[in-house]
Amino acid sequence: MSGEHASESETPEATPQDVQELIGLLDLEVLDRDLFRARNPRQALRWRLFGGQVAAQAVRAASLTVDEDRGLHSLHGYFLRPGDPDRPTLLHVDRDRDGRSFTARHVVARQGGDAIFTMLASFHTHEQGAEHQEVPMPDVPAPEDLEPGRLWSTGAMFDVRSVWNETNRRTFPGISNMFWARTRAPIPDDPLMHECVLTYLSDVGSGFLKHPPDDPPLGGPSLDHAVWFHRPLRMDEWVLVDLEPVVASGGRAYYTGAVYDRDGHLLATIAQEHLRRLNPPDPRRAMEAARRAADPAPAPAPPPAPSG
Repeated sequence: MSGEHASESETPEATPQDVQELIGLLDLEVLDRDLFRARNPRQALRWRLFGGQVAAQAVRAASLTVDEDRGLHSLHGYFLRPGDPDRPTLLHVDRDRDGRSFTARHVVARQGGDAIFTMLASFHTHEQGAEHQEVPMPDVPAPEDLEPGRLWSTGAMFDVRSVWNETNRRTFPGISNMFWARTRAPIPDDPLMHECVLTYLSDVGSGFLKHPPDDPPLGGPSLDHAVWFHRPLRMDEWVLVDLEPVVASGGRAYYTGAVYDRDGHLLATIAQEHLRRLNPPDPRRAMEAARRAADPAPAPAPPPAPSG
C-alpha cells in the first residue's frame, strides 16, 4: 500500500469514485464481536489498495468498539503488505484498555490470512484544558484565490487547491507539499467519521514534493504512519495540509505534516516514513507474488496408470 507519492500512472490504487462511496467504505460489516469486514471500491484496472483507505477503515473498526463520548486522539500504523482490491479486508480489534479517560485499541487488517496493516489507536474523553499553539499556520492564499487542482484518483472526493512557491515542484502534476482540501460533498455530523476521512487524506502526498524536480524519486509505498488529532474538525470544510521533509537515508524518507482550519487552528499533526529508493522495483511484481502465495497453483494431477 502506498500514499499518493507518485504520478497517476505509477499509483494504480483502487479508490472511491465520490464522497458517498468513501462513506460507504466506512460502513463495515459486523461478523462477530470485534471482527469486521471491509469492502473495496468498485473499480477495474487497479492492482492495490490505497493505504489511507485501509487505515481509515481500521480507525472505523476501532471506533465501533469505543463509547460514544470518546474521540480519536492518536493512531500509529504499519503498512505490512500491499492490499489486494479484489479481496475483502477483515479487521480484528483487540480491546487493550478501557480506562476512565482513555481507551486503547489494537487493530489488525488481514487478507487471505496475512496481516496487511496493523494499528494502535487511542481515544480520549472530551475534556476542558489549557489552549496553546506554538506554531502558527503559514501565510498562504485563501483556497478561493487558488486554481482548482486534481489529486489524481482521489480528485473525485476532494476539492484540492495546491499552494505553489519557488521551491516546491511546479512541474509535478496536481499537487504540492502544501494544499487546501475539503470533500466535494457534506459528511454526516459524526466526529469520528470526519476523523476517518482525515486519516484517509493524511496518507496523500509527501513532504518531499517540496524538493525541486531534478531530485531523486519522490518515494514509494508507505511504511509507517502516525496522526495526532488535537481539535474537533470537519473535513467538508477547508483544511490546509502542510507537509515538510525531514530526512531521507537508507532508501527511506521521513516527513511531518500539520493540518489547520481556515482560522489557523492546528487540528492534527502527521508523521510518515515511506520508501525513497533510487531504482524502485516494479510493485506489480510484489502484488503478483502476494497473490500467488495466497492462492498457490494446484498440484499437478498424477500421470494416468499404465493400461493392461
